Amino acid sequence: MKTAPTLHASETPADPNDPRVLALARLVGIVDRLRGDPGCPWDKQQTVLSMAPSLIEEGHEAQEAIERKGDGEIVEECGDLLMVIALIARIGEDERRFDLGRVAQAVSDKLVRRHPHVFGDVDARDPDAVLKNWEAIKKAEREAKAEDASALAGVPVALPALQRSARVSSKAVSAGFAWESVAGAVAKLREEQRELDEALAASGLDRDARAAASGEQRAAVEAELGDVLLAGAFLAQYLKMDPERLCREALFRFEKRFRAMEQDLPGPMREQTLDVLMQAWGRAKRKLG
Repeated sequence: MKTAPTLHASETPADPNDPRVLALARLVGIVDRLRGDPGCPWDKQQTVLSMAPSLIEEGHEAQEAIERKGDGEIVEECGDLLMVIALIARIGEDERRFDLGRVAQAVSDKLVRRHPHVFGDVDARDPDAVLKNWEAIKKAEREAKAEDASALAGVPVALPALQRSARVSSKAVSAGFAWESVAGAVAKLREEQRELDEALAASGLDRDARAAASGEQRAAVEAELGDVLLAGAFLAQYLKMDPERLCREALFRFEKRFRAMEQDLPGPMREQTLDVLMQAWGRAKRKLG
């Protein structure tokens, strides 16, 4: 049985004639039709589990649209993501597990609970204060549920590694485990780079990637290289930058330069000397930035 949402005393419900509310109501109706009779055979065949990968795919497509495309593409991709959520909720309703109302109610309750500076009388006048208060509330919630109460809890393991690094770094900093300035994070990156150099030299892999290094030496190089990547991601977080986005941007630049270099070569790449390749790369970099 569906029930009306419970409102906090300081909340103002949306006008039912608000175009946003009407558009969401239309989406709910369309998804209900797709899952109803006769409906759409493909949509009716889906399960909560089968739709889960679509959340990741549509989320990445929405992110790409936000970073690289116009508002029209952003609207389209965010719409696709919203549709997946609405469909998952309808499937949950058909299976008598949950519905879109319960999903919306849960996140609304959470937003009110975690914004006492808006819906209560807590003072939080800048973003840093808001984040610290947010993390404290989340920790209290986990403790109340007898869940993992670590300051690092709540970061999904399945996140892309750089994105997860940024979240873990942010949580560690909020908990007080932090350098006094960005310079400390830079020094840590340099320290990890030196340790990587030492591990490479000890294994001989710095001179030849096919060197007969022992398993222990290779493991040491892997560990130190991983520490360098992590330290770089942590540095980005200290600079209030997203390491996942920075890496994607760097990869995008590399791809553009590589394609330009290919077009600039006098023949097949495998037939060129390293010197010719690097000259073409330099020209591509100067041209494209």
